[in-house]
Amino acid sequence: MHIEHIAIWCKDLEAMKEFYISFFDAKPNERYHNPGKGYSSYFLSFENGARLELMQMPGIPDNANDVMKQFSGLIHFAVSVGSEQAVDALTERLRNKGLRIVGEPRRTGDGYYESVVLDPEGNRIEITI
Repeated sequence: MHIEHIAIWCKDLEAMKEFYISFFDAKPNERYHNPGKGYSSYFLSFENGARLELMQMPGIPDNANDVMKQFSGLIHFAVSVGSEQAVDALTERLRNKGLRIVGEPRRTGDGYYESVVLDPEGNRIEITI
């Protein structure tokens, strides 16, 4: 078994797609649109591993969680970039573009080297080796 994809409801579908293309080398499929529901989505593929589904539809409420606090449920997903240097470089690139870094590059107690950034809509992404 493996995780096939993770989905995120988005306010600005196109901006979120461009973020993942620009910073994580995602490859999008063609936009799917269901006019009856007002639903649109993209599946983003990466070099390997699970895909990311970005979805948008009227009537989806905002997430009430504070992005700076931990809470029950899905809290982050991790993207492997291959090396400590790549973690540092991508973190700085994101910072220089004005994105919020909520965890500076560091070695964790369980041996990971990682940083944590918020995407444009406040979802946590762990950048790791």
